[in-house]
Amino acid sequence: MTTPKAETMTSRVLAGLRHDDSSVRLRAALAAGSDPDPGFVGPLVERCGVESVFHVRDMLTWALTRHPGTVTVPRVVAELRSPNARARSQALHTLSKIGDRSVWPAIPRSLLTDPDDEVARTAWRTAVLLAPEGEAAELAEVLVSQLGRGGRETQMSLSRALIELGEAAVPPVRAAADHTDPRVRGHALATEQLRRDPEAGFAYAVEEAKRVVSLGPDGPGGAEG
Repeated sequence: MTTPKAETMTSRVLAGLRHDDSSVRLRAALAAGSDPDPGFVGPLVERCGVESVFHVRDMLTWALTRHPGTVTVPRVVAELRSPNARARSQALHTLSKIGDRSVWPAIPRSLLTDPDDEVARTAWRTAVLLAPEGEAAELAEVLVSQLGRGGRETQMSLSRALIELGEAAVPPVRAAADHTDPRVRGHALATEQLRRDPEAGFAYAVEEAKRVVSLGPDGPGGAEG
């Protein structure tokens, strides 16, 4: 039986999640995760879709991971089809933290090519974590189709995802190194360079790729094995 004290606590948490002050929202999310209640799941997910403060969003996700997956996962998966880019991105992030690989079939593949860069970046990271081994090659092909997209941060995220995917990504990345589009070719070369030498860093890999694209594969230093 729910006590008046418990009802008051629940009401405070729910009110806190809607508060204008981000520090109050942060404390409310912490309370929701510290004392899980199925009634918190819907409001937590809804707040994820509109929360503008990174640290609060992270706490909201943590709170959701503290609740049973049978309650949270269906509600979070439903957000993947939201017209709100932030809701899609945070739902993907939350699923990556929950780590339930059984949700993979429910993740729309269109998210991997989402027009919003933040959604796409989160989708790439989540896909690498949750995709079954048997689907790695197909996933690699989709990821490679995004080479050359966006700015430095987006390209670095994609390169890291392809590298984390492992051997399945190596052949399509190498094939993309001969692409007619110089942006795709340069990004593929940078990804391959970073895979070979992770310590070099992405900035160095990009500069090296630019040099190779400019000089051609037969230029000085361009024919490394």
